[in-house]
Amino acid sequence: MSDSAQDDAGGATGESARVIRHTAPAADAGEVKNAASRVTGAAGGVTDAVDEVTNAVSGVTGAAGETANAADRATGTVDEVTGTAGRATVKTGDGTRAVRAGLPEPVKYEPTLPGPVFAAHFHLPGEPTGPYTYGRDQNPTWTLLERAVGELEAPGRDDAETLVFASGMAAISAVLFSQLRTGDVCVLPDDGYQALPLVRAQLEAYGIEVRTAPTGGDAQLDVLDGARLLWIETPSNPGLDVCDIRRLAEAAHARGALVAVDNTLATPLGQRPLELGADFAVASGTKQLTGHGDVLLGYVVGRDAEAMTAVRRWRKIVGAIPGPMEAWLAHRSIATLQMRVDRQSATALAVAEALRERPEVTGLRYPGLPDDPSHTIAARQMRRFGCVVSFTLPTRERADRFLEALRLVDDATSFGGVRSTAERRGRWGGDAVPEGFIRLSVGAEDPEDLVADVLRALDASAA
Repeated sequence: MSDSAQDDAGGATGESARVIRHTAPAADAGEVKNAASRVTGAAGGVTDAVDEVTNAVSGVTGAAGETANAADRATGTVDEVTGTAGRATVKTGDGTRAVRAGLPEPVKYEPTLPGPVFAAHFHLPGEPTGPYTYGRDQNPTWTLLERAVGELEAPGRDDAETLVFASGMAAISAVLFSQLRTGDVCVLPDDGYQALPLVRAQLEAYGIEVRTAPTGGDAQLDVLDGARLLWIETPSNPGLDVCDIRRLAEAAHARGALVAVDNTLATPLGQRPLELGADFAVASGTKQLTGHGDVLLGYVVGRDAEAMTAVRRWRKIVGAIPGPMEAWLAHRSIATLQMRVDRQSATALAVAEALRERPEVTGLRYPGLPDDPSHTIAARQMRRFGCVVSFTLPTRERADRFLEALRLVDDATSFGGVRSTAERRGRWGGDAVPEGFIRLSVGAEDPEDLVADVLRALDASAA
C-alpha cells in the first residue's frame, strides 16, 4: 500500500492503531468525600483527619486508610482492597494488583510513585546498619520495583524475595552461577532462548555437566537423575511448546534438584511458577512486563532464603544492577500490565485464528488455540496465553517479503511491546527453526486492523 493510500485509509483505522494511549478516569470528588464521611462515622472521632485527606487527596494515615478503601469503592473499584492504603492484597484482581503493586505508604504532598533515586552513596554516619549504604548493593527505587514484582509473581507469600537485575540474561546468569558448582549437573531445554547455548558453554567451562531435552512432552524428566538444578522455559521461545511445571517440579524435588522457570513469555499474569512448585521465577522484564520497548531489565523471585542470599551475592559481585531510571520506568509501566496483557492475548488469538485459514502457513503455534499441541497443559497452568504467535512460510524469500509488506508491524527482535513486531528468527542462527519461521509479537493495536494488515501482507508476499 502506498503512503498516500495509507493516509486515505486512516479514517478506517482503529483508534489504538493510530495512537496507543491510556486515559485514567477522573474521580468524582463529591462521591469520594461522601464515602470518606461514612468511613469517618464508622471509625469514630477522626472527622477532622478524614476531611483533610479528602481536601488534599493525599496524606492517608491511621483511620484514613479506611477512607482510601471507601474512596476506591466510590470511584468504581470492583475488587476488594484491604490492608494498607498503598498496597492491594491477594483478594484483589490482577488489574488492581498491577496498578497498586509496590506503592509506598501515602505521604502527604508526596507523589504516589516517588521518582527515581540517583545515588552512588548515602549518608552513613556510625555503623552501617540501615538498608541503603552503597549504590551497588541497594537503592530505594529498586526496593519499590522489587516489591511490585513480588506482589505479582507471589501474591500473599511472605517467604518470597525478589531481586531486580540489569537484564534478563543477568537474572538468568545469577541463578545458574550462584547455585551450581564444579561437578554439578544442570538440565536445560534444548529449544529455549537462543542465548542458552552460550550459557551452556560457560557452565561447561566451569566443570558443570549440562544435559538438554525438549520442552514439549515433559522430556526433561528423562535426564533429571543426579541433577542439581532444572531450568524450565515454558512457553518456550520461539517454538511455544509448553511443559507441565508442577509435574517437573515434583519430580525434580524428589531427586533433590532445584527448579527455576523462565516466566518471560507468560508474565506473572499468565502463570505463577512458585505456585506451581518452582523454587525460582526468572524473567526478562524487558519484554511484556514493561511493554514499551524502552527498558532492559530482569528479575528473580525465589522462595528459599539461603538460595536467594546466594543470588544477591552474585548480583553484588558482578554488579549486574539496573539503573534507577530503568527501575522507575519499569515500575511505572507495570500499572498498565493487565490491560496490555489482556488486549494482546485476545488479539494474538484472533491473529492465530486468521493464520490458521491460510494454506501457505504451516507450523502455526499459539497455546491459546484449542487445537494447539500444548493447549491442554497450557489451559491447566496458565491464566493467559501470551502475545507471541509463531508460524512458518514456505521459503526464506517469502518470509522476507511478508515482513517487508507489513505496515502495522515493525521488523524487530524482542517481543511483548505495545507496538507489534515480527522477525524471521533464522537470521540470527542458534534457533532450530526453518528459514521461513516467523515469530510475531502482537501489540496493542486494534485487533481488526492488525489481522487485516497480516492478511494483506501475506497476499502481497505471494507475488
